[in-house]
Amino acid sequence: MRSNLCLSDLGAGENPPVAAVRVTGGLWGERLRVNREITLPVEYEQCKKTGRLEAWKLTWKPGDPNPPHIYWDSDVAKWLEAAGYSLALYPDPELEKRCDEVIGWMAAAQQPDGYLNTHYIAVAPDKRWSNLRDCHELYCAGHLMEAAVAYFEGTGKRLFLDIVCRYADYIGKVFGRGENQLRGYPGHQEIELALVKLARVTGETRYLDLAKYFIDERGQKPYYYDIEKARENRPDSWLDHPGPNNLPPYNHMQAHAPVREQQDADGHAVRACYLYAAMASVAKATGDQSLVDACHTLWDSVTTKRMYITGGVGSSRFGERFTFDYDLPNEEAYAETCAAIALVFFANRMMCLEADAKYADVMERALYNGIISGVSHDGTHFFYDNILASHPLYHTFSRQKSPRRQEWYPTSCCPPNIARLLASLGSYVYTIGDQTVWTHLYIDSQAELDLGNGKKARITQATEYPWKGDIALTIGLDAPADFTLALRIPGWCRQVTVTVNGKAVVLADVMSNGYALLSRNWQDGDQVALHLDMPVERVYAHPAVRQNGGKVALQRGPIVYCLEEADNGPNLADLRLPPAAELTVVTGPAELDGAPIIIIGPALRRDLTPWAGKLYATDRPAYTACQMTAIPYFLWANRAPGEMTVWITE
Repeated sequence: MRSNLCLSDLGAGENPPVAAVRVTGGLWGERLRVNREITLPVEYEQCKKTGRLEAWKLTWKPGDPNPPHIYWDSDVAKWLEAAGYSLALYPDPELEKRCDEVIGWMAAAQQPDGYLNTHYIAVAPDKRWSNLRDCHELYCAGHLMEAAVAYFEGTGKRLFLDIVCRYADYIGKVFGRGENQLRGYPGHQEIELALVKLARVTGETRYLDLAKYFIDERGQKPYYYDIEKARENRPDSWLDHPGPNNLPPYNHMQAHAPVREQQDADGHAVRACYLYAAMASVAKATGDQSLVDACHTLWDSVTTKRMYITGGVGSSRFGERFTFDYDLPNEEAYAETCAAIALVFFANRMMCLEADAKYADVMERALYNGIISGVSHDGTHFFYDNILASHPLYHTFSRQKSPRRQEWYPTSCCPPNIARLLASLGSYVYTIGDQTVWTHLYIDSQAELDLGNGKKARITQATEYPWKGDIALTIGLDAPADFTLALRIPGWCRQVTVTVNGKAVVLADVMSNGYALLSRNWQDGDQVALHLDMPVERVYAHPAVRQNGGKVALQRGPIVYCLEEADNGPNLADLRLPPAAELTVVTGPAELDGAPIIIIGPALRRDLTPWAGKLYATDRPAYTACQMTAIPYFLWANRAPGEMTVWITE
């Protein structure tokens, strides 16, 4: 293997390996324990029960029920990726045996030319690469690549990595601008960011070149999807009907224009953010300033005009997509779990590309709110979409999914996606580059980080964050070392103090793009203390977010809160939060053991008496005093079914 892959010196370095950071306690320690001990086994059994694992044995024959679906491979791959991350920190012979068995089936299923896809091998062998727009071949290939990298890094075993390298080499022969190559690109992006990971772990620049090809070719005219459709004589679908400017609505998969010309986050939100993450990855690896500029444009579109307060993205379930600026409905929200995960990937890659705390702020917002809301507290049930308001009866008459988490879904992308993100969470805490340790997340953890030149730093974080704003960092070194410890000061924090060995740091002297840069000759045992004030804050939406006019949301630290019927009774729309009401934090109830902190305060409830027997009335509404209780949004729907809302009338 070659090892001369060069990464640009831009930004805040790179993430450490998953094995370098062990989460040891607190909120995330418990979430990761549940993910490891409960969610991973549950998902294995679901993959087994639904035929996703059996598909790799290639035993399906025409006429048999339950043919391997076009995206089943990706579900198994994400589970394997999560297992690889878990094994990197927590060796588990039984889990490793299960993984090796599945990987063995994959090795046996791989075709002589390197091709590997259960649907097209078993069900449609004559249709390989015939419908890139709709059929997820390259998407599944990308997830296999990411899983193989994770499994290799977690176990040191090469078989899976060798399998996907053969597959990637075959794909590189099929696609490109050369003679007899297809100038296609995936309808569902994913392979682009996977190829960058594969290039990093193997040192082979041809995988980076292939990722760059897929990004650069996207949206070029004539549209490849038109060429493909004509070649296959495929019947029309909704994607073939003219949209704006009398062109096909290929903005659904971000293929309406070359990526450097796209101005708005558009179309299917998961595909979009996977693409944007890949663009940032390729920009980082190549130093392509035009891609950097495009990433800035799309980042601003997502985060300043099209993102929910929870870090969710994708406001319409019709197309699972972004719509238009400031269109952020609550009860009809989509905010797919996978989309929030994809946004974390985008934020992380932008963070590595450019040292600015705004990227970590968004990453943190999504992690604490729009992502862990996607799995139940016991780790066995999952949300596909993450609405911001719920009325149980509404779901009876709408196309919206149940307001209760489900054990599994026919399209089960979200459950294994959240498992792989949680299993790899430690690698998002820090990045390392240019003699700097960038600290992006505050999590009770122990890390051993490579500073370069043979030097390592051991950093222990002791904290009850996000419930308390005190973080103690202890530096462990074998010998004194000069480096910079960069501490993110969260955008939500108004008052902060930092000390090094008990001596206060003058933040005005060390702040840069949201980070406190502590540069010194560090000694073994040095202590850094960070205190972040965490008052309850009222958050208001931009006036153009028409659905939230006159409403307020509650946030404390990185946690967004919501009201649930279980605490506040039905008809949450009747509650009013007075502007001057004093809000207090108290210990949460035992039934919400994931919430040490909840918020209570005086509120008003509308008197319904004037509406007795009436649909409308001319009486001015009257209100009676009551108490309001708000819980962390990520914990809603873990008790009896009922209403929920994030935005409260003020």
